[in-house]
Amino acid sequence: LLMVPLPQERGGNNSFTHEALTLKYKLDNQFELVFVVGFQKILTLTYVDKLIDDVHKEFRDKYRNEFQQKGTLGILNGTFDFKDDFMRLLREAEESSKVRAPTVMKTFEQSLKSQKTVKCMIETRGEKPKEKVKNKKNKGSKKEGTEAVAAAGKASGGEKQAPSASGDREELTKDEILQKNREEFFKRHSKAGEKSRSPKPEAQKEKGKKPRVWDLGNSNAKVLDYSNSAANGSTEASPLKEFDPETALGDRNREPGRLYDLEYESDDEAEEEKVVQNPSKPSAKKGGLGGMFGMLKGLVGSKSLTREDMDPVLEKMKDHLIAKNVAAEIAVQLCESVAKKLEGKVMGTFTTVSSTVKQALQEALVQILQPQRRVDVLRDVMDAQRHRRPYVVTFCGVNGVGKSTNLAKISFWLIENGFSVLIAACDTFRAGAVEQLRTHTRRLNALHPPESHGGRTMVQLYEKGYGKDAAGIAMEAISYARNQGFDVVLVDTAGRMQDNAPLMTALAKLIAVNAPDLVLFVGEALVGNEAVDQLFNKALADHSMAQTPRLIDGIVLTKFDTIDDKVGAAISMTYITSKPIVFVGTGQTYCDLRSLNAKAVVAALMKA
Repeated sequence: LLMVPLPQERGGNNSFTHEALTLKYKLDNQFELVFVVGFQKILTLTYVDKLIDDVHKEFRDKYRNEFQQKGTLGILNGTFDFKDDFMRLLREAEESSKVRAPTVMKTFEQSLKSQKTVKCMIETRGEKPKEKVKNKKNKGSKKEGTEAVAAAGKASGGEKQAPSASGDREELTKDEILQKNREEFFKRHSKAGEKSRSPKPEAQKEKGKKPRVWDLGNSNAKVLDYSNSAANGSTEASPLKEFDPETALGDRNREPGRLYDLEYESDDEAEEEKVVQNPSKPSAKKGGLGGMFGMLKGLVGSKSLTREDMDPVLEKMKDHLIAKNVAAEIAVQLCESVAKKLEGKVMGTFTTVSSTVKQALQEALVQILQPQRRVDVLRDVMDAQRHRRPYVVTFCGVNGVGKSTNLAKISFWLIENGFSVLIAACDTFRAGAVEQLRTHTRRLNALHPPESHGGRTMVQLYEKGYGKDAAGIAMEAISYARNQGFDVVLVDTAGRMQDNAPLMTALAKLIAVNAPDLVLFVGEALVGNEAVDQLFNKALADHSMAQTPRLIDGIVLTKFDTIDDKVGAAISMTYITSKPIVFVGTGQTYCDLRSLNAKAVVAALMKA
C-alpha cells in the first residue's frame, strides 16, 4: 500500500512518482472522489490524461443519482459494476493515441531540391543579376525601382575618377556596387588617418601608467594588505578599535540566545469594521429593499461552485499577490490550485464566493510556508557534539544579498547558546570579504570575551587570503575545527549568479567535497519575479558531478525590514524549493534575527 500526498496547493501538479511507478490523479470536489491511474515510469503513455478524464465523466454521470441518495461512502462500500465501461474507455483511449501517427519526413524525391538541375545551380557572373532582378520584380517592382535609382546615384557620386567604367557597372549587381563603394571609402579615410596620426617621439618613450598617489592616502600598499594567512582570526594582527555595544546589539532587554518569532500587527479589527460599514452605504441611496438585496448579492445558496463564479475573485486575488511581490508565475499557479480545490464544492447558504476563495487561499499559503521538514539547528549541533565532530553550515546566494552580515548574526546567536564557532572565509574573490569577516570576528570576541567563557575563544576566523580554491579552504577549516574542538563551522562563499556555469560548478564542488550538514540559500526579500530564477536548486543539480546532487536545505531571508507588507518573496522561494525559511534578517544589529511565523507572513500578504 502506497500512501500518496495530494499537493492541492501546487497548481498543475497532478502526478506522483515513486521509484519505477508513476501515479496520476484527478479530484472531484463535488462528490469527494479521487480517480487514480498508475503505470510504469519508463512507459510513455500519451493517452493517460484522456483516460482519466473519460473515466471521471463516465463514472460520475452513471452513478450521479446514487451519490445524491446514498452518498459517496454508501456507493463505494457496496457493489457496482464498472469493469466493462472501464475496458471500453481504455480501448478508446488507446485507439485515439494510435490515430495520431507521427508525421513522416519527406523523401529527397518529394522535395523541391530534387527538381532542380545541376545547370540551374551553377552561378555565373552574367546570369546572377538577371535572375535576381526578375525575382525582385515579381515581389514588388516599385521598391526595386527606387533601390536601383539610389544605387545608381551612389555609383555616379562615388566614381569621379573612372567615368569609362559605366559599362562594367551595368553588369555588376547592386550588392557588388555597394561593396566596392565601401572599400574605396575606407581606403580614402585610412590614408587620411595615417597622415593625421603621426606619433610624437616623447609619447613613445613613456611606457606604462604611473599609479596615482592621493593626498590623504598611504603610498605603501603593504600597509593596506590584511590578508596574512598566519593570522587566522587572532586579535594581535590588528588592534581592536573601541565600539559601542549598544550599536552592535540593539535591544538589550531581549533574552540571550532566544530566536524570537517574526511579528506582524494585523488589522483584522479595522477590516471587520469596514465590512460592517460597507453594506449600510447602499441602503442610504436605494432604500431598505435595495440595501437588503445589496447585502444578499454575491451569496451562494447551497449550490456547487463553478469556475465562472470564482474567476472574477481569482483575478483580483492574482493581482493582489503580484502587488505584494509574489512572482507572477507563482501567483497564477496558486490561484489555479485554489480554483481546482474549490470547483464543485457545495457552499453554505450565507457564504460569499469572495470570502470562500480568500479563506482557501490563506490555508494554501500557510501550508506552503510551514515546512515539511523542520530544521532545528540547535538540536542538530548538539547531536554533532555527541559524535565529536563540528556541525558544518554553508551559505550561498547571489551577489549583495547579505551573506556575510547574516552569517555574523547567526554566529552571535550560536555563541549566546554556548557553542563555539569557526568562520571559514571561502569568499576568495570579492575585495574586502576577508576583512569584513575579520571585523565581525573581533567584535563578536569583544562582546563575548574568552574571560566570560572560561578562557575559551568562542569565535575564530580561518582564512587563507584571496585567489585560493574555496573547496580546499573549507576542507582545511573543517579539519582545523575538528582538531581544535569547535562546535560549528560556518562557511562563507562568494556571491554568484545562477547562470554563471564556472562559479556554480565550483560551488557544487565545494558542497560535494565537504558534505556540509546544512546548505542555506541566502535571498533578499526585495526580489519579485527574480526569485523564481535566482534560487540555486536547479543550477546546483545541473552543474553537480554527483549522481544524486546535493541541493539547498533551507533559506535565509534577508532585508525583511525594508519591505513593509510586501512579503511575497517568502511565498515564491518556499513554493519553488519546498524548503523552510530557517532565519529571517530584520536589521543591521547582531540581534536582528528572527524565525519565520507563517501566520504573520500570510496576514501581511492578505492585507488590503
